[in-house]
Amino acid sequence: MEQNKKLLRVLMLPWLAHGHISPFLELAKTLTTRNFHIYICSTPVTLASIKKKVDKNYSGSIDLVDLHLPSSPELPPHFHTTNGLPPKLMPALKEAYEKSAPEFSKIVSDLRPDLVIYDYNQPWAAEIASSLNIPAVQFLTASLVFVCYALHMVNNPGEKFPYPEIYLRDYEMKKQDEAKLQLTDEDLKDRDAAIQAMFRSYKIVLSKSFKEIEGKFIDMFSAFSNKKVVSVGPLVQDVTTTDIDNDEDEEIREWLDQKEKGSVVYASFGSEYFLTKEERHAISLGLELSNVNFIWVIRFPVGENKITIEESLPEGFLNRVGNRGKILQGWAPQGKILKHPSTGAFLSHCGWGSVMESMSCGVPVVALPMHIDQPLNARLLTAVGVGVEAVRDDGGNLRSEEIARVIRQVLVDENGEDVRRKAKEMSEIMEKKGDEEIDNVAEELQGLCENKQ
Repeated sequence: MEQNKKLLRVLMLPWLAHGHISPFLELAKTLTTRNFHIYICSTPVTLASIKKKVDKNYSGSIDLVDLHLPSSPELPPHFHTTNGLPPKLMPALKEAYEKSAPEFSKIVSDLRPDLVIYDYNQPWAAEIASSLNIPAVQFLTASLVFVCYALHMVNNPGEKFPYPEIYLRDYEMKKQDEAKLQLTDEDLKDRDAAIQAMFRSYKIVLSKSFKEIEGKFIDMFSAFSNKKVVSVGPLVQDVTTTDIDNDEDEEIREWLDQKEKGSVVYASFGSEYFLTKEERHAISLGLELSNVNFIWVIRFPVGENKITIEESLPEGFLNRVGNRGKILQGWAPQGKILKHPSTGAFLSHCGWGSVMESMSCGVPVVALPMHIDQPLNARLLTAVGVGVEAVRDDGGNLRSEEIARVIRQVLVDENGEDVRRKAKEMSEIMEKKGDEEIDNVAEELQGLCENKQ
């Protein structure tokens, strides 16, 4: 972008989840190199997770703006994030977030940005911006295959999805049908808010995607929404395995350095899903039976960390796996682990951010989807050829033998050679594209600001 163009000021409002604020931050970082100044607006506890990174490298080009939610005894400020939030408090968090709209309105009025970029569930953000003649654009951080499937089911109930490789298994359909029977007014309100947020986006919708993997779903969503879909690419954090942030990072790197190339499976199931005891035990046995090296990240909800790692796993498990297994509690430097040469597979819940990160690093996925968008993301990975799913039994229960079998297939067996090769190819495609998508995004946003009504 030419240097003589006006510096554009953009206010971003991500949802209060790591899987949302992380891509918003990565988008912000890339736009700052293209004549944009970014304000990221979120709750103090959410911003605390990125403050160190921003202050260190982007203090002159990214500002963090506190959004204070109404507090209550049930929902104190440290729960103003989905990270570690006990699931029962999610409705209270959504309600408090919506009640923060007047404060966001004041922030927009005070800053008067050239553009607002908002998330999937905030039609009120677009409305506030529009009332001040400021264009507002939605940024979808979920996969478009999930968004298209959900929209199809809402608009064409009973009709099969037009792409047969994308489907829900019987136990997933049963779970979905049960959930429909339990839909509350609040659930319907959430769904309507998501649809309104999409339609209120000004001319375009930004999507964390790229056409090589989601091309037909980009077209399908564009036809439905009557908006131009502008892909921003994978937006994976740029890390090197030699960057050391703390002693734990160094310990993890040293452990990986001792392992053979491509011999480690990294297991993690996202920042919002907490494994049940039965799931932990099934995965434990699967990792044990696979007889491969592994790093496994285990999380518990905030306030429920009283149980020790050893107590949460089958008796004797840690002794039996010895030094071929490393258990981490709470958090791990995922990007660094996936980029390390010793990592050869990712046992993943298939959250979209993790999917993109894995593909960017050329690491094939052992898909173990849990809920929401993840089953459809898993089917997409399988269809594209960069992952293999560990299928549950007919009742939807995890099967240790199946987990072990698929880990070995993806990591070491001859019949996994195709998926390993395809994962590397996809990584090379993403690398070759480089900044192509972001350059296009910058041009689109510049055009919206210059030509606003």
